[in-house]
Amino acid sequence: MKPTTFRLAQLDDARLVSEISKRAYIPAYAAIIGAAPKPAHEDYSARIMAGCVWIVDVRHEPAGVLVVEKELDFLMIYSVAVDPSYQGQGLGAKLLRHAEGIATLEGVGELRLYTNSRMEKNLSIYRKAGFTEQGQRPHPSRPGELLIDMSKKVSATEVR
Repeated sequence: MKPTTFRLAQLDDARLVSEISKRAYIPAYAAIIGAAPKPAHEDYSARIMAGCVWIVDVRHEPAGVLVVEKELDFLMIYSVAVDPSYQGQGLGAKLLRHAEGIATLEGVGELRLYTNSRMEKNLSIYRKAGFTEQGQRPHPSRPGELLIDMSKKVSATEVR
């Protein structure tokens, strides 16, 4: 794996974050469920201004995006998107480990995320990273689809 660095996205990165998200989500989801999820079409400006969006660079080139939401007792992973030209190189796992680091620094002991039940590759990646299934629920906007809720315990510190 080539050298990687993580940086908080800045407002002028909003278009870049959207483009990486589209390139990552649309082909993967459209091929399996026939539609793209919300993160593929989102304006990330507000999330960037809130300090919730991270970009992973590979040799100074943007390669992936991590979007998190801090809750009182956990960190929600809203989006993990790796540009297709960088997929298969372990960047998704690195983004998940980065989320663990953020949770630890924020003093929360759990990561949470969800994905479509038909996204078997995602489920495999999350399980390999130590996430366990917590339950299933109906997709709010696609009848007949299920979402899988997952979580992972992490070491929390008292940094709050």
